[in-house]
Amino acid sequence: MKTLIAVLLSILGLLTLEAPAVAQYGSPNYPRPTFSGPAHIPFESAKLAFWGESDATGYASDWIYVSNDKIHQLMFQMPPGAFYRSSERLKVVNASDELWYVLNGSLMLNNPETGEVHRINRGEAAFFRRDVWHHGFSYGTDLVRVIEFFAPPPAAEGPVRYRESKPLLKEFKERQDHWLRRWPAAKPEAEGNFTMRVLRDSDILWRLEGQSRVGVLVSTEHITAGEIVLLPGQKSDLHVHGGDESLYLLEGNLNVNTPESLGQRSFLLKPEDGFYLPEGTPHQLVNMSDRPAKALFGVAPNYLPRRK
Repeated sequence: MKTLIAVLLSILGLLTLEAPAVAQYGSPNYPRPTFSGPAHIPFESAKLAFWGESDATGYASDWIYVSNDKIHQLMFQMPPGAFYRSSERLKVVNASDELWYVLNGSLMLNNPETGEVHRINRGEAAFFRRDVWHHGFSYGTDLVRVIEFFAPPPAAEGPVRYRESKPLLKEFKERQDHWLRRWPAAKPEAEGNFTMRVLRDSDILWRLEGQSRVGVLVSTEHITAGEIVLLPGQKSDLHVHGGDESLYLLEGNLNVNTPESLGQRSFLLKPEDGFYLPEGTPHQLVNMSDRPAKALFGVAPNYLPRRK
């Protein structure tokens, strides 16, 4: 009798017997915005996905800017106190190199396989490679917003099959007790075994490219990502990359010029806007405003132009 009542209530929308898995990277219902040429992506046009499965796994909102066969860029958001964890149907582990840049709030990032936990504050980043499980917690009273760049992307079938083939962890570890009574003396040993790296200003590899100041946070065989700063009136050289580039404007206003494009050749970005550039597209970044402009970028697979 109770089962019959539950079914009837479910039909009426008054009770959910089992929450279906919502969107996850690479799933059929997950947006995959792609572009055939240079594209301005205002924040308002980024594709929204609600990510999660149940109160046990938690939820997050994703705004996907680009998701093609080379690079994936999104922004995710969690309110204060929120979290996400893996489940049998939503395994949070990828076959990718991933850079996470915290735009707002404070994120606690946990590898539930090793028990390591890292706190990443606004303006800091975290980097990890394939086969690293990652759970996130919104720590504090502020909204958490994070920009992600990663490659190989979920649009490629390999990373999706990889994730689906992974057995769910038998337990989620959220601490490392073996460092107690040895901290901070054991810090070098602990850092040598970490699967995640927190990146701050002191970790940036700086480059001068024309008048632009380029700070590389991470560069591997799969992706190069970091930040670009242009002071008022400054511009980069006209240049190309050996991979697809995805931008996210942090502050200021920024012109992106693509002088060899067939259609529109000049675009004005405002904060939270993205921009996509296919591999080999000549482009120039120009700050025509009276304030500094700062953008995040991801290029995959190669930052430098391919040799002919």
